[in-house]
Amino acid sequence: MITVFVSHPTNKLAQYFGPRATQALQAIANVRFNSEARDLGADELVAALQGCDALIAYRQTPGPESLFQCLPGLAAFIRCAVDIRTVDVPAASRHGVLITQASAGYVPAVAEWIVAAMIDLGRGITAYAMDYRAGRPVQPFMGRELRDATLGIIGYGQIGQYLGGLALAFGMHVLVDTPQPVAGQPRLKQVTRPELLASSDFVVCLAPATPQTENLMDAQAFAAMKPGAFFLNAARGELVDDNALLQALDSGHLAGCALDVGRAPDQMPTPELARHPLVLAAPHIGGLTQPAIEHQALETVAQLKELIQGRIPIGAVNAPHATRLRQWKARQS
Repeated sequence: MITVFVSHPTNKLAQYFGPRATQALQAIANVRFNSEARDLGADELVAALQGCDALIAYRQTPGPESLFQCLPGLAAFIRCAVDIRTVDVPAASRHGVLITQASAGYVPAVAEWIVAAMIDLGRGITAYAMDYRAGRPVQPFMGRELRDATLGIIGYGQIGQYLGGLALAFGMHVLVDTPQPVAGQPRLKQVTRPELLASSDFVVCLAPATPQTENLMDAQAFAAMKPGAFFLNAARGELVDDNALLQALDSGHLAGCALDVGRAPDQMPTPELARHPLVLAAPHIGGLTQPAIEHQALETVAQLKELIQGRIPIGAVNAPHATRLRQWKARQS
C-alpha cells in the first residue's frame, strides 16, 4: 500500500483538508500526518517524509530541490492548492517527481466575499458595528448602492467572470481589463486599464501574479482611479504596492479598500494596512468555505487514487518527467 504524508499543520487539518477527505485518503493509502501545529521546517519535512511515496502538501509547504534530492523514494508532490509557485518544478522534473495542483474550487466563495466587501465598504457596515459596540458616538454618512455603480475587474479569469455575473445581477455596470477577448453583453464592456481606473466606483484586482504583474497597482495606478472610489484585492499581495496604497488612502483620494491578501506571511494583508481606518482586511479567508475546501482536498485524494491505479491525473504539471512513478508499478507487479 502507498504511504502518503499530509503536511497540513494539525490545527489546520480540519479546516483546510477536512474529515471527508481524510477518511477517503485513509481508504486508499497508509497516511501519516504533521503532528505539529505549525509548518515543518525543511529538515523536519525531510525527516517526516522518510519512507513515504507521496506528499499531499499544504499551501504553505514549499517544494525546493533539496526536498526531492534527499528523498529518492518520493514520487509525487500533490499540492492541495492551485498555487505552485513555491515548488521548483524544473528540479522536481530532473529528479523524476510528479507535481500536481488542485483546480479552483473557491470561485463562488471568493466572488461572494468580494460582493460582501463592496457592500460593506459602500455602507460602512463594519465601521458602524464597531463604533456602536464600543459605545462610541455614531455619525451616519450617506451610503452607496451597488445598483448603477460601476465595477472595474482587472483580470477576467474564473473568479472575474463569476463576479461579473453577480455584479450584473445587482444592476452594476461592469468594465473588464483583460488581454483575452470578452463577448459583449449589455452592461459589460471590455476597456483599457486607464479607462477602467478612471471610470470605476469599485476596482477589483483579480489579475494573475507573474513577474510582469508585480506592483501592477502602483502609485500611478491609484492616482488614475476615480476620486472617492474603492479598491479591492482578492488575488495576490504582490500585485499591489502597499506604500502607494497607503498614500492613496491617507490623501483621501480613495474612500477605502478591502483586502483578503497581502504581503504578510500566508498571503495575509500587512499589519500596517490592516490597522488603517479605511481598510477592511481579512486574513486570506475569501475561499474558506466548506465546499471550496472540500473540492480541493477531495481532488488531491482523487489524484492520488489515479496514480495508484497507474494513470496520470488531471492537474499533473510535469507528467513526462515523472519517472519515479515506475517504483509504484514495479511494487504492484
